[in-house]
Parts: sequence; C-alpha cells; structure tokens
Amino acid sequence: MSASNAPWESSYGDLSFHLTYPSHSISDQVLTTAKDNPELTALSFMGSDISYRTLAERIEQTAKAFAALGIREGDVVTLCMPNVPQTVYCLYALNRIGAIASMVHPLSAVGELVFYLKEVKSRTVLTLDQFYPKMKEVTEQYPVDKLLITSVGDALSGVMKIGYALTQGRKIKKVTPDSTTVLWKDFLAGGQRYDKPCAVNKKDTDAAVILFSGGTTGKTKAILLSNLNFNALALQTAEMSHCQVKGKSMLAAMPMFHGFGLGVCVHTMLACGGRSILVPRFNVSSYAKLVTKERPNFIAGVPTLYEALTRSKEMDKAKLDCLYGVFSGGDSLSIELKKKLDKFLADHGASVRVREGYGTTECVTASCLTPFDKEKEGSIGIPYPDTYYAICGVGTNEELPYGEEGEICLRGPSVMLGYLNHPEENADTLRVHADGHTWLHTGDLGSMDEEGFVYFKQRIKRMIITSGYNVYPSQLENIIEAHEAVQMSCVIGVRDPYKIQKVKAFVVLRPGFAESEELKESLFAHCRKHIAKYAMPYEIEIRGSLPKTLVGKVAYTVLEKEEEARTEQAAAPQPAGV
Repeated sequence: MSASNAPWESSYGDLSFHLTYPSHSISDQVLTTAKDNPELTALSFMGSDISYRTLAERIEQTAKAFAALGIREGDVVTLCMPNVPQTVYCLYALNRIGAIASMVHPLSAVGELVFYLKEVKSRTVLTLDQFYPKMKEVTEQYPVDKLLITSVGDALSGVMKIGYALTQGRKIKKVTPDSTTVLWKDFLAGGQRYDKPCAVNKKDTDAAVILFSGGTTGKTKAILLSNLNFNALALQTAEMSHCQVKGKSMLAAMPMFHGFGLGVCVHTMLACGGRSILVPRFNVSSYAKLVTKERPNFIAGVPTLYEALTRSKEMDKAKLDCLYGVFSGGDSLSIELKKKLDKFLADHGASVRVREGYGTTECVTASCLTPFDKEKEGSIGIPYPDTYYAICGVGTNEELPYGEEGEICLRGPSVMLGYLNHPEENADTLRVHADGHTWLHTGDLGSMDEEGFVYFKQRIKRMIITSGYNVYPSQLENIIEAHEAVQMSCVIGVRDPYKIQKVKAFVVLRPGFAESEELKESLFAHCRKHIAKYAMPYEIEIRGSLPKTLVGKVAYTVLEKEEEARTEQAAAPQPAGV
C-alpha cells in the first residue's frame, strides 16, 4: 500500500493522518509531561492520587536505586508485577538509566517464568511479596543476582497502609532479606545514598521494553520494542481518541505485561498528561464499583470484560455519561456483543459507542481502530496515523485487490525492532516489499474494502485466545506429554460464550496405564503445577487414538470440528418431551 493509496484517510475527518513523533525516550516523554503539568494527577491507586510532580520524583529515586544496585545501560530487568505504582516507577526508571524492562505475567507457572528469564538473560527480578514463594522456586532453577520484593502496602500511606497491613497484608508470609533478596525499602535506601549521575540519553530507535508473544509460529518469543514504538503509539491513540487526553482519566484494568495495558492504558495517558487509574487485580464487581466511583473518561478491555460488565448488578444504576471512549481489543468483538454493549452504554447515559480495534504485540498493541463517527458492521476499523495496511496473498509479499481475503500486513512507527534471538522468524515476519518498505506480516487473515476499512477473519497461526490471553497449544502439549502416563496429546480451543474460547486437551495413554478418576486427577495436578491458571484445560478427554493427517500429524482441525458440532448440538432446541 503506497503512501498515495490510503483510502482510509477520507474517514479521518478533522483528525491528522500524519503526526510528528519525538526523538527521545519514553521516560523523557513522561518526565517532560510532568515538568509541564506538575499539579495534574498522573496515577490513582486504591483511593490515593499521585501527582505528576511526585511521579517524576519517584522515577528519579527509583532510577538511582537501580544504579546503586549495579544495573547498567543495556541490562534487562524483569518486572513480574501487576498494575501497582511500583511497576510504573520501575518501567520509566529503568528506561532512564538505559536499561530494558521485561514485563511478565505474575501468575505464570514456574517453568514459564524460568523460560522468560533465560530468554532475555535477566539477572534481576522485581515481584510482589505474595509471589515470593513461587519466585524462589524459579530462582532455584535459574539463579539471579537480585530478587527485589515489594508489597501493595509499599504504595500506600497513612490509614490505607495500616488498613492493608491488618487485612490483606497479614495473610502474606513475611519475606526475610538475604544476600540475594532485597526489600523495597532497602532498595530505595540504596538509591538515596547514590550520588553519581545515572541518567543515560537514549534515542527513539533504542530498545525500551520486552513483551512476550507467540510470533508467527505460535512459540513464545521475546519482542523487542523501542522508545519510538511506545511514544508513537501514545500519540496515535491520543489522536484517534478524538478528544484531548490531557486531564482525562482511564481505568487501567488491562495488565501492564500486556501491550494493551502498558501501551494504551498507562503510557498513552502518562505521555499526554492524562490520569491512569491502576487496577491491580481484576474482578467484575470491583471493576464495576471503580467505574461508578471514579467515573473514568476512557475504558479499554477485551470482549470478555464487557460481556461481564453488561451482566453485573453493580452496574445497574451506574451513570456512564462521563465516557469519551470505550475501546475493545485483544480478541474479536462479535457483532452480537457489540450491539448488546452499545445498548448497555446508551441505557446508562453514555453518548459514545464501543470502538473495536486490532493490533498485535509486534506493534505494541493497537494499530487499527473504528473511527469516532463511522463504523461498519464486522469491521475492526481503519489504520492508525502513519500506519499502512495491506492484504497480501498468504505466504507471499503480493498485495491483493480490495475485498479479497489474505494475510493482514502493516507498516508504521509502532512496528517492533524484532524478536530477540530469532533471526529466522524475524526474516519471515518483517519483510521488505517491492515498495522498499519493511512490512509486518501478522499471521492473521483478513480483507480490506475500498474505503480502507479492515475486516479480521481468523488467525493463520494455531493459537487459542481465552479471556484476552494468548495460549499456544504446542507448549501445553509439551507439558502434558511430560506426564508419565501420556503418550500423545492435542490441545484445542472450544467456543465459549464468556471466555470466547476455553482450552480442552485430548490425551492418549501409554501402554500399561488405564483411564481412571485418580489418573485424571494426576493429569490435572500436573497441569496446575506447570500451566498458568488462564491456560488450564477445563477438560482432559482420554481417547484410544487421535485423528491423523495423511502425513501422520495429529489432525487438530478434526477435533475442533467435532467439538464445534457438539457445541451446536447442545445449543439446539430439544424436541418436546425430551
């Protein structure tokens, strides 16, 4: 798609398709915003507000603490954290001293965490005290230099701190510091004694953050993202929001280890003078109460979240006239759910409709969004500013005509630097087309109409999305087949009205093992030990054999069709008397 052939520009209205992006780092962007708006609120957490002035001070304090700890330019530090203020301070502090933050899911299984650390060669980890026992298991398999431990209480003050200590805090086993384990207060104290300059001047093209995703083959990979990737995303999202972000607030329930949560809910707001309301643990009831109490101007989430909100009794009397934007991403928003949500918003006083977007972690998150004043049924919208989409024949670099289905490809300032340690997949995913530009091949099927509206069809890569999380069947199969009783396994996604998909495993037993309730429980126990909760199979079906293709591979598509037929049969009306 050439620069002169961008049909979606006609749908931009008074928005700008071409923006000017800063050449500095993500920390410079936020600190500049803080300098210009010191009294505005940057973060809200559990009833407390943190001004931009205080945010800047804490970023600088944390940067010195990391420098005192021995972290230097180019080092990778793993943040195994939920959405709490310390995560924000550390993200920008590490960037300030030229280090790279690797963001990982704190509920990941031990084996997954070991993989994440090894993949990026990280020797320093920050996590919450409640995850300390699991992280000790991790460090027994992969020793680290420093394990930093903080608490939700460390982000609170006064009555809130005391209240937390007497309720949730007392349930968490006290952590004893040692040569490796460092408590947050001691970590910060080290920074107070550090009197050398620690800031490093980084450019827009330098690496800033590592996020994990599946790549084009479905195997988890470390994605290296630059300062420009995040700063461009922030300015693009702000432009597409169709209102001034400065002084507005967003409920940040999407986790910071996810591109959506980090890029949109946190960095976009802080880069532009907005307020990010941090939600450390999501459940529908608490989220609904926060919407009612905080009256945010923006909310963003996956379809599962919105489906749950529309059924929440806590939302019955909520007034949503405060909303300037409601954004859905992370998975496909069904036409039925969009209609249901739009009605829900209107019934609660909102003047906006839900706007569906599309993106991949390889470009941080969103790169396409439904316009503010124009939508087409089934479409994921039009490209972000300075972002070009093309539909290419699968396996080729050849662009297809409007209306034809092929692989969704894109280029723009938010496209990743590349996968860490995977040159072959980089070559396959980041391809130079005939126009001389490098295009990201997403591995997703879709089409584009003559007005530039994009339509997502399905994933080419074999991947399950459950409640907005990516689950990779091959990884789960490797874990399941490590059980002594398992000869072969196959994992598929099964349609689910709430999670979109849920995980099901099929298993063939080794000779000498027979199906029993005890064996099934042993299989589930094995899975619980090695698989994160969100990726756990809801069912393990034991079979005598699995269907095969002509070349001897397990025909997972046959199993998917069987389950689809079973789901449709269960949903079909039953004859009278049955």
